[in-house]
Amino acid sequence: MIANHARARLRAGQPSVGTWLCLPDPTAARLLAHVGFDWLTVDLEHAPFDMTTAAEIFGVVAAAGTAPLVRVPINSVENIKRVLDCGAWGIVVPMVNSRAEAEAVVAAARYAPQGRRSVGGFLHAVNFGTDPGTYYARANDEILVVVQAEHVDAVERIDDILSVPGIDAFFIGPNDLLKSMGRTPAMDSDDPAFVAAIDTLLAAGRRHRVAAGIHTADAAAAARRIAQGFQFVAVASDASFLSARAQEQAAALGLSSGRQLVRY
Repeated sequence: MIANHARARLRAGQPSVGTWLCLPDPTAARLLAHVGFDWLTVDLEHAPFDMTTAAEIFGVVAAAGTAPLVRVPINSVENIKRVLDCGAWGIVVPMVNSRAEAEAVVAAARYAPQGRRSVGGFLHAVNFGTDPGTYYARANDEILVVVQAEHVDAVERIDDILSVPGIDAFFIGPNDLLKSMGRTPAMDSDDPAFVAAIDTLLAAGRRHRVAAGIHTADAAAAARRIAQGFQFVAVASDASFLSARAQEQAAALGLSSGRQLVRY
């Protein structure tokens, strides 16, 4: 069975860098899977994916030797079970704001005795290069489980959340965290309350030995966050790479409106 290198890097205390897939296009995913990122996360929460397309992308990404991850639309057994059975190597779960919600994530993502994930499917084994029996025996050691801390409620309860066994990493969504504070959404901010929340979350990750993650706008921001102690770091997205490069070329020809089309 293929080892999940992204999870292994985090458990070894090393940074693991990837990007977000917002375009429901296996060809675009295939290109990005060969760039050098550790992982690519299919965004089922905010992007126009159906499950068939997502499953095809999981396979394309895994075949390239990159870890296929997925952000589920909401914390539910149905969402988590289905994407893992369709071949994702890990999950990112949005808006986990309490210990009970974190426990629900682990229960849905891990087989017994750590959780209550039901047995079935076949694409999961294919994407890990093994047979179903081996997958069922070893999946708990390879599936990456990431919860999002992207609300002031999660900041207040972060010790309760990260003390739940079975969580590999937490991931900060800067836009939602700022919005929950009554501030303007952005990929970064020097607002004192936001900076304090980041420091609180990072310190909690160290206490509980859970890898800290965050979304960044570009490579420079990612490097700063890694130097700060973040490990699970997302750099922009396929949509932002596309639009930024296109806008750059359009601006050079005097054609660009200058409007920001993609936030991450």
